[in-house]
Amino acid sequence: MDYSVLETSSLFKGIPAKELRDDLEATPHHIQCYDKGETIFFLMEEASRVGIVLEGRVQAQKTFPNGSQVNVSLRGPGELIGPAAVFSANRAYPCDVVAVEPSTVMMFRREDLLSLMQKDVRILENLMTEIASATYMLQQRLELMSYNGISQKAAFWLLTQARQTGKNEIRIPDSVSKWAMMLNVSRPSLHRELKNLELRGIVSYTPPVILIKDAVKLQEILG
Repeated sequence: MDYSVLETSSLFKGIPAKELRDDLEATPHHIQCYDKGETIFFLMEEASRVGIVLEGRVQAQKTFPNGSQVNVSLRGPGELIGPAAVFSANRAYPCDVVAVEPSTVMMFRREDLLSLMQKDVRILENLMTEIASATYMLQQRLELMSYNGISQKAAFWLLTQARQTGKNEIRIPDSVSKWAMMLNVSRPSLHRELKNLELRGIVSYTPPVILIKDAVKLQEILG
């Protein structure tokens, strides 16, 4: 197995390949492949497994009774799926998790992952950081959803990234399409709004970087 993805994953960060290989050889796990559109975890299914995406991308999706759908998060190679649900009191997945392209996932049962964390406290620390970061991102996501307009959503996301990095040069995640999914808007609409912001001199876009040229005007969009 190529351990390069696992070495950089949020769960095994800081653990050399040899140590990681030894840990995994002693810990039950399995690798599962999923086709595009296939559901990995179902809403309210018993949360008994934690996955690490090895290849492809998977998305957490929340569907409401009126038929509307919110894309909660998008996960790629090295990222975790399901840890908060598995270690919660409810022990149920709060969303469907679906492969948005052919994907490969390494799966651990809850009890096996607990055993692994007991053997190596670095893995426990990494998991705690992952869950805390996910909680923080969810709070930001809730604030993002309070904005209705695409321009407001884009402005909020850009300003949040600028505050976190301390830079006015913001790298969008992979592509405008992925960014649109994160904002829960259509790609064409987001692309039009990005062009509009450029025409107004508020930002400039040289893929994959957006430069905030006028943070004051960007803040004014939020009202």
